[in-house]
Amino acid sequence: MSWRTVLISKQCKLDYKLGYLVVRGEDVKRVFLDEIAILVVENPAVALTGCLIEALTEKKIKVVFCDAKRSPVSELVPYHGSHDSSMKIRTQAAWQPDVKAAVWREIITEKIRKQADFLEELGRFREHALLSSYIGQVELADASNREGHAAKVYFNALFGMNFTRSADLPINAALNYGYSLILSAFNREVAINGYLTQLGIFHDNMFNHFNLSCDLMEPFRILVDREVYRLSPNTFGKEEKYALWNLLNQTVLIDNSHQTLLGAIKIYTRSVFEAVNDADPSKILFMRLI
Repeated sequence: MSWRTVLISKQCKLDYKLGYLVVRGEDVKRVFLDEIAILVVENPAVALTGCLIEALTEKKIKVVFCDAKRSPVSELVPYHGSHDSSMKIRTQAAWQPDVKAAVWREIITEKIRKQADFLEELGRFREHALLSSYIGQVELADASNREGHAAKVYFNALFGMNFTRSADLPINAALNYGYSLILSAFNREVAINGYLTQLGIFHDNMFNHFNLSCDLMEPFRILVDREVYRLSPNTFGKEEKYALWNLLNQTVLIDNSHQTLLGAIKIYTRSVFEAVNDADPSKILFMRLI
């Protein structure tokens, strides 16, 4: 199984030869493609050959491109992720609203549970109790917006009563960057499984190309939150970005086994598809932190 995240930060040429990614810069380095899960091109001056792009697409390797500030701006998404994509897309388009509402309730309930657990770990017992009370109040499709109420309490407990997610702060830059990395990993899994990232379970924004991935990633945001809280950045630079990239190699527990975060995303994503296709939300396998 692919597991490695490869970051290309210096100007170079990326080529393909005999199953390897070949990095031609000051030195020539090679990485076996079968080991790569995500390739991050941080430098806009990096050149890629057509042969490499074809091989990356065939191997279903997620490729993320960054701008001059080393922030993710785009990614390589294949047209065909699975041999039965046409059938999967027809199935996805026919997902029943009541089933999607029930699945979304499970996803949001798990997200709030993880937030509450983190607050308890930090000794924020009043806020922990409040979020814990929200868990039993989540309705189908989260009609009463417990997610939104929980988010306000949660972020104020972590970063202060004056904190807002819209402020231009290093903390928000780090959160947004980390979330974009998690989202990219989910985009990869959705495409591999033959579904469309545009058609969501709950998210339905006509301008969002990744509605489904935004749905799926919600319980995984906690990993970014914990790391950003640990970093408490006064500035957001290369070291903070590398720390967030390293989250993809973190070990978690899912389905009674230890997995890297990328492995857990694979297992969880497939379980959500089984849950919605079989109209059985109990099939969702959530990860646990170790």
